[in-house]
Amino acid sequence: MKEINLTDSNILENVKQMQRHIGGSISQKWGEYVLEVDNRLAKGCIKYITFDWGVSLVDFNIIFFEDMVLTTGPLNYNPIHFIYSTKGFFEHKFSDEENYKKIEQFHSVITAGSSKCVHQFSFQKDVHIQLNIISIIRKQFLKKRLNISHMLNDKLHNVFVDTQHNKQFLYYGPISLKMADHIDELQNIESGGIIRTLQIEGEVYQLLSMHIKMHNTYENSKPLKISLLKSELKKIRQLAKKITQDSSKNYSLNEISRNSGLSQAKLQEGFKFLYARTVNDYIRHARLQEARDLMYNSNLNISQIVYSIGFTSRSYFSKIFKEKYGIPPNEFKKQIIVSLDDDLK
Repeated sequence: MKEINLTDSNILENVKQMQRHIGGSISQKWGEYVLEVDNRLAKGCIKYITFDWGVSLVDFNIIFFEDMVLTTGPLNYNPIHFIYSTKGFFEHKFSDEENYKKIEQFHSVITAGSSKCVHQFSFQKDVHIQLNIISIIRKQFLKKRLNISHMLNDKLHNVFVDTQHNKQFLYYGPISLKMADHIDELQNIESGGIIRTLQIEGEVYQLLSMHIKMHNTYENSKPLKISLLKSELKKIRQLAKKITQDSSKNYSLNEISRNSGLSQAKLQEGFKFLYARTVNDYIRHARLQEARDLMYNSNLNISQIVYSIGFTSRSYFSKIFKEKYGIPPNEFKKQIIVSLDDDLK
């Protein structure tokens, strides 16, 4: 078993500490540090990025070929960690505890160490890990985000204002595939420069709000009621991705049910749980997003767009487009043309 102790609040120093233990090469672009490894110890990458006011993001996409224990510190800076695993699993405990807690795929963790102990994360060899960790240094964060307290229940509020790190905190959340979708969007950002940084930061705060909302639901004794198995939820997530990728197809609830092996009731329950929409509402949502993208990225007129995304009525399309975006599609298209003309001047 290999042990790695990260002892610095400076993100570049942490990257270098990881590199000294597992090898690899470090690159930096637009504020992101990427440690890429392909050797006898590990294969994959670990990405680090910091934002203003004490917020940082670490993304693991890696396989370790030895059992690893990662200890984070130092004791005088203990951040709050918001953690989510999209692939594989890991184990966590505080340094003063004997036993680890296993964190499965699609589950979240909120945790903060105290001045007397630190975190220990255990990774088993040959397990592909995809792990998203948002960390907040409380003193820095509270200088800017003083108004966050209205979002927090009493327990989380006490964690945020505990800038002396007197108490440990640990919350293991239930399964959440919604969070996985946002992490997918985070991983697929293709922009560069300041636009990329802002998009990443926006997704980080979206994920942070989802962690907080999930804990609020738990504290308010409103358990997430779902009768579906994890495998069924994963299947519904795959169906949703397929619909998004091919929104023009003539979908029907009967056909989706028959092809997926899930009853119509389970499909509706799953889509409402994951996306707060019925199946038909989700299909319509995907088509409207596709229409918006086509207006930006193609020369198709409105009628061509309507039929290319699977609608048969332009008037119906115009009605629901205005309901969603607050503007008729023809006016939306005109604004895009004007904006492009201004950019070319």
